[in-house]
Amino acid sequence: MIDFSALLHPKTMLAGVQAANKKNLLTQLAGQLAQVHDLPAKAVAAALLDREKIGSTGFGAGIAIPHGKLEGAPRILGLFARLAQPIDYAAIDQLPVDLLFVMLSPPNAGAEHLKALAGVSRRLRDQAFVAKLRGAGSPDALYALWTEDGRELD
Repeated sequence: MIDFSALLHPKTMLAGVQAANKKNLLTQLAGQLAQVHDLPAKAVAAALLDREKIGSTGFGAGIAIPHGKLEGAPRILGLFARLAQPIDYAAIDQLPVDLLFVMLSPPNAGAEHLKALAGVSRRLRDQAFVAKLRGAGSPDALYALWTEDGRELD
């Protein structure tokens, strides 16, 4: 089992992110994830943007889970971002997105990658939890919400 504290790092919790559009946003988030985990930012951005070309990872209600696989990723890595202003993300419900959970996995993490995606998705379908994420005052508060009680991805 993978718990959220294994997936996330305090420096991968972002609040008040500003972005003009989806490409700009994903490039910015990829840069932060790359910096924290010592990965090439351009490769991380390319992995996320390539996945978006297949179809939007915006699953509705203002939430997106951009994800990709990257050679050199040491394990499944996560980043959570709350935007200052929602942006158009071509989500399934056409609503703008303000919450994103970015996930990056090694290429051989097939079943683990899918299990982690399912766990993140399940957590982000909890309306009470999402309301807390939208109301959290700081990156530290966001990290505490994700990692409280050692919540595990089922």
